[in-house]
Amino acid sequence: MSDIPITGEVSNSKLAAVFDSESAARSAADAVVARTGLQSAQVKVVTPDEPHPNIKLEPEGGGIWRTIVVAHLWLGIGGLVAGALVFAVLWWLQLPLIASSPGIAFVAFVFFGGVGGLMLGGLISLRPDHDRYILVTQEAMTEFRTTVVVHALSVDQANQAADILGGLGGEVTRTL
Repeated sequence: MSDIPITGEVSNSKLAAVFDSESAARSAADAVVARTGLQSAQVKVVTPDEPHPNIKLEPEGGGIWRTIVVAHLWLGIGGLVAGALVFAVLWWLQLPLIASSPGIAFVAFVFFGGVGGLMLGGLISLRPDHDRYILVTQEAMTEFRTTVVVHALSVDQANQAADILGGLGGEVTRTL
């Protein structure tokens, strides 16, 4: 895993486990806290009558703005570097089109690499992996089912929580 995070959120590993009853969900949430290193603040129960479920699903409101800036910054820089590396390889191979106009080719490769990196940063900022997690919880609410939401700080914590919740009968959905 990279040492440079490309999101601005503390919890990048989220999961939702849907249960048929509120009591089963609360018992499962207690089991996750008891058996893992998760704090009770990282494990939320979303009931069908929850007035503000989005706060429990995405508690890091400022995290999206940090994600937008950080993802665009790092992936934009990465795209610039990737474009320069592609140019260097093609120039070293002495491709006629590159060798005949190295300055223009360099600018083109670096520019399009940077644009590609920024576009990837935009995709990361949209957080498409969160859609499933949110939709599953909203569907559960309309079906009068209860969801346990876990905001893990690592993939290991998310794996442990998923194993426990799945073992207790929860239908687990995860972000990437």
